[in-house]
Amino acid sequence: MSLRTQNSGRSEKTNSKRVAVIVAHPDDETLWAGGTILSHPSWHCFIVCLCRGSDSDRAPRFLKALQILGAEGIMGDLDDGPEQKPLQKNELEKSILQLLPTTHFDLIISHNPGGEYTRHVRHEETGKAVIKLWHAGKISADELWTFAYEDGDKKYYPRSIETADICHKLTEQTWLKKYSIITETYGFKKTSFEAETTPRTETFWQFSKYLL
Repeated sequence: MSLRTQNSGRSEKTNSKRVAVIVAHPDDETLWAGGTILSHPSWHCFIVCLCRGSDSDRAPRFLKALQILGAEGIMGDLDDGPEQKPLQKNELEKSILQLLPTTHFDLIISHNPGGEYTRHVRHEETGKAVIKLWHAGKISADELWTFAYEDGDKKYYPRSIETADICHKLTEQTWLKKYSIITETYGFKKTSFEAETTPRTETFWQFSKYLL
């Protein structure tokens, strides 16, 4: 099962980038890269969320978040049980290829294979699968960025890695809009992990096919 939405109202700009954001869960796109998306309104973003497509609460919230971010997107429905059992071999890669448009992207953004905090198997699996597909040429993009955050092995909420290749400090206005997506659109309480985490600086590791 998949859930797709399109935003036909975005203006075409010759200098805009075609960007794919591939995440495990609804809210990951906003939590780890929402400010960057909001700060680049000329980007044409397509967001792939691999889990929770049949979640009657989270799926509609994801679609509302896409509207605020000015993005198109689609949801898959991979297993996301609390026990975090690893998916079967190639299951995640197959889902990405089914959900992601078969086109060339200027940039793909996804999870880091080490995840953003200690620990979530789906985040780690997603990062590994995206990198594998990109290296194999099965998904096409000039650049790949992976989220760069860490939590000191659960010692604190996830923090931006300031030494990462890309360090994007959000304006107060952009951060407040991102925070409102987390707390109002997704409905997380202000005392929740998500709300307490919401980074004011978004950081990424950067890889280019020209450097491979």
